[in-house]
Amino acid sequence: MPRLDRVIETAVYVDDLRRAAAFYEDVLDLPAMVSDGRFRAYDIGGESVFLVFQRGATLEEVKLPGGTIPPHDGHGPLHLAFGIDADELPKWEARLAEKGVPIEARTDWPKGGKSIYFRDPDNHLLELVTRGTWKIY
Repeated sequence: MPRLDRVIETAVYVDDLRRAAAFYEDVLDLPAMVSDGRFRAYDIGGESVFLVFQRGATLEEVKLPGGTIPPHDGHGPLHLAFGIDADELPKWEARLAEKGVPIEARTDWPKGGKSIYFRDPDNHLLELVTRGTWKIY
């Protein structure tokens, strides 16, 4: 059986790409790697790509010089977790408070990890999580 190595990309779909980009770039300090009217791509720790798509803007096939990207889209609030170092958690709590982003919940995990949860402008549930949460993290 061939083995999957890791998740390279994950995506959310938003109603207002400019508003979402302002949130992710200002609050989480994510620099856009690539962007156009359909999406923004963000580097997460040099390991994965976080894609923010304008809802409805990817319903047609995209033709590229090397191939095509099939249509896709999504609706409803999604959940996404970003890994952080444990010593960064208080700094993130302060950053979110400074930016007026309420923390919706906190969780202390049995293996010692900690999570905080908050929402982006499109109601996606974002989590900042430290090691000690999953068997692999």
